[in-house]
Amino acid sequence: MSDSIQKTLLVALLLCIVCSVIVSTAAVKLKPIQQSNALIDKRKNIIIAAGLAEAGGISDKDVKRLFNSIEMKGIDLSTGEYVDIDKDYSIEKAAKDPKRSRRLKPKEDLADIRWLPNVMPVYLAKDKQNKISKIVLPVHGYGLWSTLYGFLALEPDANTVAGLGFYQHAETPGLGGEVDNPKWKALWPGKKIYEDGIPVIKLVKGGVDANTPNAEHKVDALSGATLTSRGVTNLLQFWMGDKGYGKYITRLKSQS
Repeated sequence: MSDSIQKTLLVALLLCIVCSVIVSTAAVKLKPIQQSNALIDKRKNIIIAAGLAEAGGISDKDVKRLFNSIEMKGIDLSTGEYVDIDKDYSIEKAAKDPKRSRRLKPKEDLADIRWLPNVMPVYLAKDKQNKISKIVLPVHGYGLWSTLYGFLALEPDANTVAGLGFYQHAETPGLGGEVDNPKWKALWPGKKIYEDGIPVIKLVKGGVDANTPNAEHKVDALSGATLTSRGVTNLLQFWMGDKGYGKYITRLKSQS
């Protein structure tokens, strides 16, 4: 009886070891493919935000071709000036490195991101005359259940919204997850970020129409998703303020 139990345990142990080896090997081999797919998806969202392609109708080959027409630059958030940046620069990795980011104080951390990278990327789409046609800025902040990562696209005036989309989040489907709804995303183009130099764009309950005061600065809140809506408002106001891209936007406007 004891011998039978030992054999059973041995078989179970060997089976666990074999399964662990198979899973680990698969994870290692699939990691480069997963990273490549994540990069393509991220670039696809940048291209869509820049208005260079429609959502749902862009192939991986198109992504590579169209992304070559977008110029990526680094921005020193403390000065708003351009700095050198690696093409594979990772916001997430920079935020985890105390040498490349700084810890935000609670009173200044409107987006609830805790660590602010010293340098952020910006993606500039240009027309045939080599003039900026769209400014695409990475933004992120906490919603209800997760940090939402996305891109805010601006027109050349650096104030008018061209588009907003999120490529990574874990908000509740049908509620906060409606940030992915094309109908909601279609509400953003034409909205204004600033009023007297202050970012005032926000989501509001009850809907926005032509009779809504300051309607150009407001977008319909997500139905049944108060905290996600508040999170989107907070992250946009944070990133477009002085702690985010504010100094860069000021420099752009002064050069136009």
